[in-house]
Amino acid sequence: MKAIVQERFGPPDVLQFVDTDQPEIGPDDVLVRVHAAALNPYDWHMVRGDPYVARLMGVVGLTKPKPPVVGVDGAGVVEAVGANVRGLRPGDEVLGRFEGSFAEYARAEADLVVPKPARLTFEQAAAVTMAGQTALRAIRDVGEVRAGHRVLINGAAGGVGSFAVQIAVALGAEVTGVCSTRNVDLVRSVGAAHVIDYMKDDFTDGRTQYDVIHDNVGNQPLSRLRRALTPTGTLVTNAGGSPSGQVFGPIGGILRVLAVNVVVRQRLRPLPDKWNREHLLAVVALIEAGKLTPVLDRTFPLADTAAGLRYLEEGHARGKVVITVN
Repeated sequence: MKAIVQERFGPPDVLQFVDTDQPEIGPDDVLVRVHAAALNPYDWHMVRGDPYVARLMGVVGLTKPKPPVVGVDGAGVVEAVGANVRGLRPGDEVLGRFEGSFAEYARAEADLVVPKPARLTFEQAAAVTMAGQTALRAIRDVGEVRAGHRVLINGAAGGVGSFAVQIAVALGAEVTGVCSTRNVDLVRSVGAAHVIDYMKDDFTDGRTQYDVIHDNVGNQPLSRLRRALTPTGTLVTNAGGSPSGQVFGPIGGILRVLAVNVVVRQRLRPLPDKWNREHLLAVVALIEAGKLTPVLDRTFPLADTAAGLRYLEEGHARGKVVITVN
């Protein structure tokens, strides 16, 4: 099969488009013929092997990449199922977490795969898993957003942010999105009642305070973010898109948030990395109810995955960037 592999850490140019063996599956796995796979900031951290502390923790591998085939989420058609798998069969259209999704075939744990909503294309479905679950946990679970809350999404035009705006709106919140000038109309189109152009205005000036702030960018000091919160408000930080080449990266930001959280009334919460079926099913339910639609920026063919990753690293993607496979 054709696949994107890496033998060493480095910039996107280290990725290779090669022929390799199909993955083997265990009794609790499924083999998926991949149609599309999403690019995430997670992928560039894996490819570059940073933050460097992640290598010491065994997250990405110490001296060379842990998974040779790149990619973690996508959409496709079940090709084969393990002996213990129930509820899935060959021919089913699915989305979920695929190990090595930048390939023609990928292995997936059956518990992290769900049926693809019929209203979505494979490209749209591929965008759902990581970004959709991240937004759901940030808004519903950690932020505990409910009807009437004033919610601000920093980075509202990005992959996670565009999901977060829609989820907060579905929960009955009054949503303000922060984005650049060129993305104002996009953020308004996904449901934001108010849009702040960060190139013209500063949402941390304290003139307006919010019950919940979901920060996807990490470009503001913690003290300024707290200024935009109500005295008992909640800040949810998702620093997965932090720049490459850092020693501690998102981990340093998490430690700062936890340290300050001990001494203030406001709830300052880093967003833990977690995958489970319940979250994925909840996101799919919102999609099937017409309350959530993935926003796609552009697609790249499998052979051009490195170019797609370079584009994502520039930090100006509008919604999700997706790799088309079959």
